[in-house]
Amino acid sequence: MKKNHRLLSKRVFFALTLFLSVSFVSLSQEIRVTGKVTDTNGEPLPGVNIVVQGTTTGTITNINGEYSLSVPEDASLRFNFVGFEPIVVPVENRNVIDVVMKEDLLALDEIVVVGYGTQRKEAVTGSVASIKGEELNEVASSNVTEALQGRLPGVQMSRTSTKPGSEMQIRIRGTRSLNASNDPLIVLDGIPFAGSIGDINPNTIQSVDILKDASATAIYGSRGANGVILITSKKGQKGQAAKVSYNGYYGIKTLFAEYPMMDGPDFVKLREAAGQFTNTLDESNDINTDWQDMFYTSAMVTSHDLSIAGGGENSSYNFGIGYYKDEAVIPGQDYERFSFRGTLDQEIGEYLRLGFTSNNNYSISNGDNLSLYGLLSLSPIANPYNEDGSLKRTVQMPLDEQWVYTEETINNLGDKWIDQDKVFGSYNTLFGEVKIPGIEGLKYRLNIGLNFRTKNEGSYTGEGVFASNATTPSTATIANSFTTNWAIENLLTYDRTFADKHRLNVVALYSAEETKYNKSQVSAKDIPADHFQFYNLGRADGEITIDPADQDYEVSGLLSWMGRVMYSFDDRYMVMATIRSDGSSRLAEGHKWHTYPAVSVGWNISEETFMQDLDFINNLKLRVGYGQTSNQAVDPYKTLGLLNTRPYNFGSEFATGFYVSELPNDELGWEYSETWNYGVDFSLLGHRISGTFEYYVQKTKDILLEVNLPSTSGVSSYMANIGETQNKGFEISLNGIIIDDLNGWTWEAGINLYSNKNELVALASGQDRDESNWWFVGHPINVIYDYERIGLWQEGDPYLDILEPGGNVGMIKVKYTGGYNEDGTPVRQIGPDDRQVIEVDPDFQGGFNTRVAYKNVDFSAVGVFQGGGTLISTLYSASGYLNMLNGRRGNVDVDYWTPENPNVRYPKPGGITDGDNPKYGSTLGYFDASYLKIRTLTLGYNFNQNNWLDKTGIDRCRVYFSVQNPFVLFSPYHKESGMDPETNSYGNENVAVTETYQPRLLTIGTNTPSTRNFLFGINLTF
Repeated sequence: MKKNHRLLSKRVFFALTLFLSVSFVSLSQEIRVTGKVTDTNGEPLPGVNIVVQGTTTGTITNINGEYSLSVPEDASLRFNFVGFEPIVVPVENRNVIDVVMKEDLLALDEIVVVGYGTQRKEAVTGSVASIKGEELNEVASSNVTEALQGRLPGVQMSRTSTKPGSEMQIRIRGTRSLNASNDPLIVLDGIPFAGSIGDINPNTIQSVDILKDASATAIYGSRGANGVILITSKKGQKGQAAKVSYNGYYGIKTLFAEYPMMDGPDFVKLREAAGQFTNTLDESNDINTDWQDMFYTSAMVTSHDLSIAGGGENSSYNFGIGYYKDEAVIPGQDYERFSFRGTLDQEIGEYLRLGFTSNNNYSISNGDNLSLYGLLSLSPIANPYNEDGSLKRTVQMPLDEQWVYTEETINNLGDKWIDQDKVFGSYNTLFGEVKIPGIEGLKYRLNIGLNFRTKNEGSYTGEGVFASNATTPSTATIANSFTTNWAIENLLTYDRTFADKHRLNVVALYSAEETKYNKSQVSAKDIPADHFQFYNLGRADGEITIDPADQDYEVSGLLSWMGRVMYSFDDRYMVMATIRSDGSSRLAEGHKWHTYPAVSVGWNISEETFMQDLDFINNLKLRVGYGQTSNQAVDPYKTLGLLNTRPYNFGSEFATGFYVSELPNDELGWEYSETWNYGVDFSLLGHRISGTFEYYVQKTKDILLEVNLPSTSGVSSYMANIGETQNKGFEISLNGIIIDDLNGWTWEAGINLYSNKNELVALASGQDRDESNWWFVGHPINVIYDYERIGLWQEGDPYLDILEPGGNVGMIKVKYTGGYNEDGTPVRQIGPDDRQVIEVDPDFQGGFNTRVAYKNVDFSAVGVFQGGGTLISTLYSASGYLNMLNGRRGNVDVDYWTPENPNVRYPKPGGITDGDNPKYGSTLGYFDASYLKIRTLTLGYNFNQNNWLDKTGIDRCRVYFSVQNPFVLFSPYHKESGMDPETNSYGNENVAVTETYQPRLLTIGTNTPSTRNFLFGINLTF
């Protein structure tokens, strides 16, 4: 963290030269004083302002931190540098005075990125959350989403997959839209990022600033409707000699927990209790096969990043390469990434500045199509071996024959199986900046973004592989997609300070961008030989399929203009006003443009004279903001309607016909949100305690939604602006310096807590529910629509025969919502009308971090927590087909009902069913979603600058050991299963029945298991 702030300080080196005071010859006797100014790590500080106390005589340090100054022999020198505490040193007739400056803990976070510029933190009036790159690196990760989880209030990072290289779902202040993406805008080095956030190497990040409310995001218009994540890459420093840095780690991955499946003896008892199936020839009651133990493999994760940074008198640069590899504990599944980046910033003369930033990466993913359902469904009493000791190809269960999944069988497939994605992305920003002569503070800047991303997907499954039938035809699929994006931004900026009290910043922007995307996919059967794999589908002996639904081509564009004014008076009163207008090619004629305003104000109460006697309050600021943002929340061409194809058979001839599948809408316009934000920022007790409290209300109107039409219309739907949602909530963050260099000890800690309440306010045509999509007015967007389990039917329970005709004791008991007769008996049996709306979202979420250090040793911890909400585990639910409780195939280990064991959660084996599962079996998959999770523990050691390091040329050396995902507390799901309580799949993934849950819902499915990682790392600077 300190290194980042040293770099931040050095960035203002040339700005500080503007304030260089002219030295005057003293009338008293003078001496010549020389010296060197360094930080606490011994690194020189260029640009430190040194003034003779009480005069205007002064100088600044050079790039080596050295200075020379003639001063009166009895004078005192005052040393000032942004980001460091000022220091006054008496000369006392000395000729050499070396000074060590200490970082100012308040000033460390003084500058934040607010989009198209920066602001001092004390002047920010919108809702902006910031974190530095070194804090992110406390959690070693493949992408920034993992490192951000739990670190910033109001920013929810939810895991969507446990496969290597996967990304998290990002939600800033909740979900707004029903059909459109709710993902925030990613801005990399000032230009909207056209790739995936996983394409950005976390080691290259200098800082992350997140704009949360409309007053802050309005400058990005429609693209910022869901919040904005501003990522700033590491840059070089002017006047800095070339420095080489290496950051790397290597880690071993172990299972966090196996999926809790029954072992052989427990499965035998289950099958006997159900009384439905007998053993096959492959099964025996004296066999106990641990299929997971035979399948999982050892795994590792490693990262290496090498960079060189520096600068000349008028330039700076930073170039680096990176390598990352992450293996799963599933054989054949891994992720590998190669990255290259470069930045150059060059001043040409007094007025011109040019530069570029380039981020490039190439990644390879293997084995993503391998899930665990087939493995977990295997009977634990099935023998995997033939009499000669070789592995069987399949094993028989009472009604199923399953391919044998083991590490050995997967590794022996060779060319018979491959699933591989290759992605290359190049994201480039060029800029030119001109200071307008004769008008101080006026600049013109041109940003040009040139980006492209290509993805090649290929998969091949040989004959009989993963299939019960050895002659199942081989299949192969290949898909290619290509995305290009260009953006041009014209910025005019005026930034001046008048009379030391009036600060004015004005930005005007005109921009244009265009994105092209195309995808093609082909699949084939009966590939002639395994070594063909997916590389020449034209040679296939079987059917070659080009499905129109798998082909895509889109072109869309956006024109925008924006104006913003930021003004502050005397650091007490601040105002920011923005107006933005966007025109989208995706919307209908006459509705393409939308203009919206935003304004926010701030009051630094602590700067008022009546607060000066309250020494314990160092900073107290009130903020209020209002703004609109909009969302072009439809795919291109929705205004034109959609056609689909259908084959027709005319006797011996075949033809393809077209029909209207979605009607056009020539009034399709913008979906927009209005937000009010109220905030308080404070710091107390000499800045030892600081924090923020915010409350917001956000309403989204004219939501773009597909409206279903009656079948008599001949068309299923059309897209229209209907519906309304609301998000409101609060956010609290608190940071404290508990011990500040007390006998070598320091202790810092931080915590954040936030809650978001989401509500669907209106649907189309005054409806209050859309049961097919699980949308209900008055409830959150993300809900479950199902029965509510209230226990199990027990002996002597009344009304079993009325509510559940044909039911049995020990079956699941669900809530009845109907009426009652005069004698108290229910008027009807339980049916679809008894289904309930069950809310999924947690009541609150947050995270915490702490760091304790003693001299050169430090220990840090990062954690995340949430309370309430509903967790969906398809492992226990009927949709997963692993909790059938009948002994047909492998079953999750549960405590089920028997006459001797009635007070349990799970029903009687072999009881009344709905299909193959216990009736109401879906309700068994709902758990309290609360948990507290330690994400990482790190123990590090920093080597001091000494003779040993000097001889090696190393300026800095730090080694550390980290444990990731060490343990979980307060989780009902973890207590039940022993597993990680974080989600790992969408609702239609990693389940046997994919249509049970809405795809937008996050669940725990039979995905790659979570791991506990042990890492050893080193940070070096030469």
